[in-house]
Amino acid sequence: MATITKRELAEAISQKLKSPQIVTKQTIQLFLELCTEELVKGNRLEFRDFGILTTVERGAKIGRNPKTGATVEVPPKRVVRFKSGRLLKEKVQNMPS
Repeated sequence: MATITKRELAEAISQKLKSPQIVTKQTIQLFLELCTEELVKGNRLEFRDFGILTTVERGAKIGRNPKTGATVEVPPKRVVRFKSGRLLKEKVQNMPS
């Protein structure tokens, strides 16, 4: 299994659309910036059949320092959560091993 970078994704999209790679890179960057802005505002991003991105508040909890073993309070924080869509789940389930 490989890791696909933003650059590699831009190259693949550029080839399929027969568009300049610089335009594709800018489009991907703008898309990511807009997604980030919406998540920061607390909005939910829904991409039909692919998945949903939301932010959730994790409550404070008691943790443990692995070096000393001392208990420490971990403050609450907001995190991004991804829930995969039906079509994505099906395609991943049916991938060859």
